[in-house]
Amino acid sequence: MQSKEKLKNGLEKAVGPQNSKKILHAGKWAFYFFAIGIIAGLGSVVFHTLCVLGSHYFLDMIAGYRPLQPAGEHHLLPPTHTPFNRWLLLILPAIGGLFSGWIVYTFAPEAEGHGTDAAIEAYHRKGGFIRARVPFIKTIASAITLTTGGSGGREGPIAQIGAGFGSFLATKLNLSDRERRIMMAAGVSAGVGSIFRAPLAGALFAAEVLYKDPELESEIIIPAGLSSVVAYCVFCLVYGWGSLFNSPDFTFTNPLELGPYMVLAVVLVGLGVFYVKSFYGVVHLFKRFNLPNHIKPAIGGLCTGIIGFFLPQTLSFGYGFVEAALANQMTIPFLIFLAVGKVLTTSFSIGSGGSGGVFGPSIVIGGAMGGVIGKLFHLWIPAVVTHPGAFVVVGMAGFFTAVSNTPISTIIFVSEMTNSYHLLLPSLLVCLATYMMAHRWTIYAEQVQGKVNSPAHAGDFFNDILGTIHVSDLMDKVRTVGTITKEMNFGEFKLFFSQNQQHYFPMVDDRNRLLRICSINDFRGKLFSPDSDDKMSMCQFCTDDLITITPSEDLNSVLSKFTIKNIDSLPVMKDDEPDVLIGMLSRRDVIALYNQRVKEMKAMRAK
Repeated sequence: MQSKEKLKNGLEKAVGPQNSKKILHAGKWAFYFFAIGIIAGLGSVVFHTLCVLGSHYFLDMIAGYRPLQPAGEHHLLPPTHTPFNRWLLLILPAIGGLFSGWIVYTFAPEAEGHGTDAAIEAYHRKGGFIRARVPFIKTIASAITLTTGGSGGREGPIAQIGAGFGSFLATKLNLSDRERRIMMAAGVSAGVGSIFRAPLAGALFAAEVLYKDPELESEIIIPAGLSSVVAYCVFCLVYGWGSLFNSPDFTFTNPLELGPYMVLAVVLVGLGVFYVKSFYGVVHLFKRFNLPNHIKPAIGGLCTGIIGFFLPQTLSFGYGFVEAALANQMTIPFLIFLAVGKVLTTSFSIGSGGSGGVFGPSIVIGGAMGGVIGKLFHLWIPAVVTHPGAFVVVGMAGFFTAVSNTPISTIIFVSEMTNSYHLLLPSLLVCLATYMMAHRWTIYAEQVQGKVNSPAHAGDFFNDILGTIHVSDLMDKVRTVGTITKEMNFGEFKLFFSQNQQHYFPMVDDRNRLLRICSINDFRGKLFSPDSDDKMSMCQFCTDDLITITPSEDLNSVLSKFTIKNIDSLPVMKDDEPDVLIGMLSRRDVIALYNQRVKEMKAMRAK
């Protein structure tokens, strides 16, 4: 505590009291985000290690299945000499699904499926809160699902792992819901950015994946960036630097190539719609099964194994096949079966309740279909499409954009994962095209349309809209009311009261200047009392503690005044003569106008 005080005093002397407070505040938050980055980076290391070891002991040692590896990943143990056995490969995903399902549904049911959706839901609807046990359960369950042949990606589990720690830290520090959401999103960014070695994309992804519309959650970009960089460094210190894929240095030099790229965009949209419908078709199918929940991933695993029996390349991660496609080493039939089969195995593995991500499979599916289109156009117009592998890179970006509504972060993701930045132009074209064509479909069911639809921003949006509306916009709702004078007695007032329907009674002078005001509640007890004195002056019932509004005030200010004393109607005064009464404005009319504006804005967004 003494060292803290010395630091505070030293800063105050050096930069002044106000600046020292800002520096200490910034330093505190920087420490939090660095801590999130370190833990998320270590979580990525642990999860990646479990995946590598699990693949060695389950797929390699038991079934003799050794899929191709991308350049950025290496075996921790030498491959075994176990002969390949399709029959064991058929039942392994079912066994993995059984164990994974039991762990998830016993200890943390919210850890089922692809974890990114759970993180999105926590951001919008739960104040960023995630139970502390979820990251641990998600780590174990996902590692079992993915290393026994289940088709899925690492981003969902690691997103929930990072998000879980960010949420846990914020909860322990008793921070607000807004601050917890930011720290949770920073954890998502750190986890995804580190395990895919794409720190910039991780930060953008966490800010972009929350919404269907092209909106970024701007307040989380800097925190997410800090955490993502730290986590990336932690991961790479253990597993080495460099990109996930070793891609040739593709370039874009021929504008005529944009034609084939647009054909690719159309194909990717069709495949993306099939992926989303297949995935959620399986989800809804398994929800209808009247079976214990932990059995369902085993059934999904069996379906996955059946497909894998004939198409083993569709099991587990499949990143190595993408790298081979980048080098133009795969045939067109192989790539078609890889793309379509991967859609089905991912749907059964994760849609049945298994644990894994959907970004990884999307990269494989999009890359494979990109390779197909690239090879076909290379056969037809080799002078225009000279490198089919370039279509693999663009296909990865375009397909995930089509199913996730995240064009910006996906372009950066693929560029960082392949260390290929010369295809930004065709990637941008294809991603924007797929985004516009497939906007209504998304693999992330918890995405909301935009900030206006997010419960997390309900209060912010309420204030933003009210700030754009002024009392002058409601002048047609300002009612001219009957007024009383300071000379009026209670007997005269009772006659006046019986002739109108108003609840508030302004007291004015002969120049219509507001002196006092009273409401029906101020004299209700005396109104029908037989012993009331009709000679009493109305001044006894009215207050001179006036709360008034003017036409130039915005509705933020007006609603604040309504709530000061729970008032239902306020006197509106002239701007240039603030003591002269114009009329009365009711709270109901203010809220009605707000609801109308919200409805209009939502209708405009829908168009």
